[in-house]
Amino acid sequence: MEDLQKQIQTLVQNAPNDGVTGPTLEAIAPVLLTFAERLKHRQYYILQNLSKSWVMTTLSNRLEPNVRKNVLYGFATLKDAASDPNTAKNPQIMAIPTPVTHILFQMLALKSLDSMVFFDTPGNLRQGTEIHKQEFQAKVQAHLQAAQGMSDPNANIG
Repeated sequence: MEDLQKQIQTLVQNAPNDGVTGPTLEAIAPVLLTFAERLKHRQYYILQNLSKSWVMTTLSNRLEPNVRKNVLYGFATLKDAASDPNTAKNPQIMAIPTPVTHILFQMLALKSLDSMVFFDTPGNLRQGTEIHKQEFQAKVQAHLQAAQGMSDPNANIG
């Protein structure tokens, strides 16, 4: 828990000095901590390209090919990240270790993201913990409304 608190402090310290992001981060810290505590690791490897954009994977339903979702994977180990097909096919993709609370916070900003899948067990890329952006965003908005009495919780989150 202490490590997660330090991650939150780092997020707040590195937030833009816009008068909004830092206070919003402090306000939603309990939600970030709650979701981070569901996961087994304090950092995950996220795939990103040379322009530092995170690499999302579009999944489609075999029974309903028109049903798609964009997923971001968090890998427990560098070896697991390296075994992802996106990494193997493209030498311009690299795996970057990223604190779990930072990943969760970025979920709010990634417009086309539907969910995150965290692979908690090294060597097992078949079973992961999925966090749906919609559920996460709803918890953040509810917490902001309750904690700050904000009339428009969407004003501060993507």
